[in-house]
Amino acid sequence: MDRHQFASDNYSGICPEAWEAMQEANSGHARSYGDDPWTQKASDLLRDVFETPCEVFFVFNGTAANSLALASCCHSYHSILCHELAHVETDECGAPEYFSNGTKILLLPGQEGRIDPEAIPLTVRRRTDIHFPKPRVLSLTQATELGTIYSIPQLETLGAQASECGLKIHMDGARFANAVAATGASPADLTWRRGVDVLCFGGTKNGMAISEAVVFFNRALADEFEYRCKQAGQLASKMRFLSAPWVGLLRDGAWLRNAQHANAMAALLEKRILEIQETHPGQIRLLFPRQANSVFVELPPDVAESLHASGWLFYRFIGAGGCRWMCGWDTTESDVTALTADLRAALIRKGRAAF
Repeated sequence: MDRHQFASDNYSGICPEAWEAMQEANSGHARSYGDDPWTQKASDLLRDVFETPCEVFFVFNGTAANSLALASCCHSYHSILCHELAHVETDECGAPEYFSNGTKILLLPGQEGRIDPEAIPLTVRRRTDIHFPKPRVLSLTQATELGTIYSIPQLETLGAQASECGLKIHMDGARFANAVAATGASPADLTWRRGVDVLCFGGTKNGMAISEAVVFFNRALADEFEYRCKQAGQLASKMRFLSAPWVGLLRDGAWLRNAQHANAMAALLEKRILEIQETHPGQIRLLFPRQANSVFVELPPDVAESLHASGWLFYRFIGAGGCRWMCGWDTTESDVTALTADLRAALIRKGRAAF
């Protein structure tokens, strides 16, 4: 597939910094199962990035990261509170419930993909009897499934509600780097300083082949987590090839540059769409504020089909609907130009057909 697509930031290849680090790690022998210098270096770099001691584990993918992290916070009779569109609810095939031996997920409302803070105490206190699964964890997605960001004040409010209700905080950070780039805040200010106990830091969508980092700021929750990883098939024998790409991205800031670039391309895409919207009023509409690296657009079905017929791949069922266009570390201005040119042409053809 030669054309760069907008269906997912998972479509991209490996960024040069991650590739270079994997090549470096491919020299000679190293101890297995994480007892190697690359894993130690990657863990130390993450501690530097977050400015705090923390326990770090590397797993293959985001579903495992989220599910095992949540399981470490819960017993089977507990429940997890998350947004009704959260990935742990809609796109992980019941894995959080499976790996926690049946922990129930409770859904919370909220505009633009963010949890309404007032819904937390209402849900926690709605039932306190022994017949109801006891709320234990608040799961936040940063950036959200709709591409929006929790600001520091919003995180402070949620953190206060969680603390008052006795909840741990898990953060699904598949696109955490994009949130850092969007806010300009430090990783520490977006996580443990706001009460986050465990973060699942996404690497795959930020330029790696595989690998997500599970970062425990509440180190007590990491007790025996390595056993969870092993039992779930997430303990890589050649762990250095999961951890070395993190060294590549973290040692000179490529992780943040990649996210900044992806966000900038999404901002450009948003700008071009708004220009098209002015010339074709009532035909297309931006659905949510563009804050990270995704743009959601409402298109006439025949226009969306025309774009698909032209070779463009994108999802039409993600989040709250509409067409989702994702930008990645390798998206270029010419990619944005090509997509929006085809969009404009499809709208013009539709207008002609109407007459």
